[in-house]
Amino acid sequence: MALELTDANFDELVLKSDKPVLVDFWAEWCGPCRMVGPLVEEIAKEYDGKAVVGKVNVDNNPGISTKFGIRNIPALLYFKNGEIVDKQIGLVPKSILAGKLSKQIS
Repeated sequence: MALELTDANFDELVLKSDKPVLVDFWAEWCGPCRMVGPLVEEIAKEYDGKAVVGKVNVDNNPGISTKFGIRNIPALLYFKNGEIVDKQIGLVPKSILAGKLSKQIS
């Protein structure tokens, strides 16, 4: 299951992670976000132990959203060693999301 990321726990769970991290920035009112959500949950299960997968509700956590310049959602950011290494904006197939995460696992 994807972790619920917040302004309070983001640095600890994402930036300090020793594993690659996929972060889904979303909102309840966003139709495409509701379509990406189940894909992100599947990826979280498939990559359990190999990567961290989390979700940020942009309405509840404006600090993180502003920090990373999130203007369009769904926005998926890929982190490794505390740095953004890839991103995906908008609705895309699960294979693209998972493929980008696979590239970060070594």
